Amino acid sequence: MTVYTTIDSPLGALLLVGEASATAKGGTALASLSMPGQKGAALVLDGWVRDDEAFTAITAQLRSYFAGSLTRFDIEYAAGSGTAFQRRVWEALDTLPYGTTTTYGRLAEQLGLSRAAVRALGTAIGRNPLLVVRPCHRVIGADGSLTGYAGGLERKRLLLDLEAA
Repeated sequence: MTVYTTIDSPLGALLLVGEASATAKGGTALASLSMPGQKGAALVLDGWVRDDEAFTAITAQLRSYFAGSLTRFDIEYAAGSGTAFQRRVWEALDTLPYGTTTTYGRLAEQLGLSRAAVRALGTAIGRNPLLVVRPCHRVIGADGSLTGYAGGLERKRLLLDLEAA
């Protein structure tokens, strides 16, 4: 069963979508975290059930993150979305430490990708279904510029400022 909730945040209303999981804290594995105006944002579908309580543990972590007291999420992600390449890139995003940034080129190098594959890497990052908790906002341009955030560059800057990156 697919469940969802919305929560207020400094980024605006966040839509959390999840699936029941026997192993996840709070019983919900997070499938999507998106925000209004986001490129490719999730939309509530017929058959989904609003269940605020299913996201209590995830919401608590998000609130602690935005308050500046949480630097690493402990959230189970739902399996199944993305290609094998996208999942590989997303797993690499999960290794980026709080308060740091990396470039698209360095991330490609970390993954053993050619320079020609940097564009594909950027596309995979842009399709990250778990904004904020899977830190694609920590990937910046080679010249230090903010580029390519599905939630908008203003929100990317807000997240990096929050992390003092």
